This record gives sequence, structure tokens and C-alpha cells, in this order.
Amino acid sequence: MRIWIVIGAANGFLSVALGAFAAHGLQSRVGPTELAVFETGARYQMYHALALFAVAWVAAQGGGAFATIAGWAFVAGTILFSGSLYYLGLTGSRALVLVTPVGGLAFLIGWAALAAAGWSLRTAGPG
Repeated sequence: MRIWIVIGAANGFLSVALGAFAAHGLQSRVGPTELAVFETGARYQMYHALALFAVAWVAAQGGGAFATIAGWAFVAGTILFSGSLYYLGLTGSRALVLVTPVGGLAFLIGWAALAAAGWSLRTAGPG
């Protein structure tokens, strides 16, 4: 559980730092399209930083292997999806454009695994 909290917090920190960099450091250096792409990367990084806290909670409740799969899928998705968007936003190069949907697929796998982990939890009552 601790690893997901640490990675989630680190990603939240980086997302805020990169978002601030975009707003204050990139605005005069890149075009509006590149800035929007960069900001999308930061936004999705933050979404999945928060998702890692859900992974930590589900793992603490006994979510097992599905929670672990979800966590690592969110990490991979952040690196591939957000990372490729940061690269595109900074350089304007589309060299990593095929990596972005792979990162998006990793995010989808993460959400599906988190749902499976949640479903597998034992409940004290009905539901």
C-alpha cells in the first residue's frame, strides 16, 4: 500500500509542478496547440496520481493482484501517455505519437483492474 501512496504523491507533485511550468514558463515559448497538449499530459497525470490513492486503499482492503496490476498500469500509462504529450508539447515533434494510445490503453487496463480489485473485496454486509 505504501508504494502507491508514495508514487501517487510524487505524481501529484510533478503534475502540479509541470502544470505551473506550462502556465508560466511555456506560454511564451510554444504555440497554443503545444501548450494545450502539455496541459493535457499534466491533467491526466493528476487524475492518475489520485487514482493511485484509490489503489492504495483497495490494496489495504485486500484487493490483491488486481490492485497491483491497476497500480502498475496507472504508472505505465502516466509515463507513456503523459510523457509522450510532454515531449510533443515541448518539442513539437510527433516522434512519440504512437506511444500515446499505448499509454491510454494502460490507463484503461488500470481502471478495469481497479474495478476487478474492488469487486473482489469481501464486504461485511449486503452489496
